[in-house]
Amino acid sequence: MTTLSDDILTQLEGQGIELPSWAFGNSGTRFRVWTTEGTPRDPREKIADAAQVNKHTALAPSVALHIPWDKVDDYAALRAYAEDLGVALGTINSNTFQDEDYKFGALTHHDDRIRQKAIDHHLECIDIMDATGSRDLKIWLAEGSNYPGQMDMRARQDRLNDSLQQIYARLGDEQRLVLEYKFFEPSFYHTDVPDWGTSYAQVATLGDKAMVCLDTGHHAPGTNIEFIVMQLLRLGKLGSFDFNSRFYADDDLIVGAADPFQLFRILFEVIRGGGLNNPDVAFMLDQCHNIEDKIPGQIRSVLNVQEMTARALLVDREALDAAQAANDVLAANAVFMDAFYTDVRPALAEWRESRGLPADPMAAYAASGYQQKIVADRVGGTQAGWGA
Repeated sequence: MTTLSDDILTQLEGQGIELPSWAFGNSGTRFRVWTTEGTPRDPREKIADAAQVNKHTALAPSVALHIPWDKVDDYAALRAYAEDLGVALGTINSNTFQDEDYKFGALTHHDDRIRQKAIDHHLECIDIMDATGSRDLKIWLAEGSNYPGQMDMRARQDRLNDSLQQIYARLGDEQRLVLEYKFFEPSFYHTDVPDWGTSYAQVATLGDKAMVCLDTGHHAPGTNIEFIVMQLLRLGKLGSFDFNSRFYADDDLIVGAADPFQLFRILFEVIRGGGLNNPDVAFMLDQCHNIEDKIPGQIRSVLNVQEMTARALLVDREALDAAQAANDVLAANAVFMDAFYTDVRPALAEWRESRGLPADPMAAYAASGYQQKIVADRVGGTQAGWGA
């Protein structure tokens, strides 16, 4: 059995992956939202489900909220509830893609009234951050156009920057703005923040508290995502990951499902660039479990990240450096492949047991009875915002 060194285990012990509250609600495709028994009926039940993932893995210490899907009357009480369950409230995600006013844009809209409404929504999100103790405000914009000539693309960039400046000015000293990009959907001719370069260009004008969020599913086929990871780390602007997996587009599937080797390569660059266990680089999931049970789906996801992190930490850096310096192409590639093909699962299972965790978190959750309990107790749960 492969043995993981004390140094590797120490690095793995510090790993934390934030869970999205919306992953525990009903979800589906643009054609249909599928209902699931035991679905949470309110934000507290979403947090309780997320706490189960952390209970069985010790990998998920915080939960991201989505506003307005997770609005409550008392955010301080919600924070205390989460902490009682052993998790913290993390990133606050804004939503300007489901209001009728935002049909032709929000932070980029030419109508000052609508743009101010979108700005005010983000200021409300920062107020929520103040109450929850959250550090990051994550912004993803479903803004752009479908036809040539429909919109003034340059003017929209100017309006976006002005809007972001106003939001940024409201941040507290310890708070950050992270701007996510997506190359298409629901805008198909042009998207206002379609790639890492546009996101970087926007946040670079704001200041040190503005960063780029990289969603691993938000790239065209064949994109070298690990190169983007390297570059953003090099520039000091990689603020967070949204880990998921894609076969064709923004599929939001379990991370590592489509291309485990890609996840390995990304995590190698994270480690190489000093991003692992770096408080400035947040690991998060952004997934929708359409046909599988939600909690096991999240457990599998965080374990996939942990397993590929362990493999990436096994890369023999001295041998790799020597092969690269000698331009020994095949030797350098072999170093990578040797680490990737190493089965770390038995060693991780043994290590989990040594820490009082289940060797097999998936099996432990299935045997816990929690899934059966929520199915019996919860009736009528939905994913707020995506229909019942």
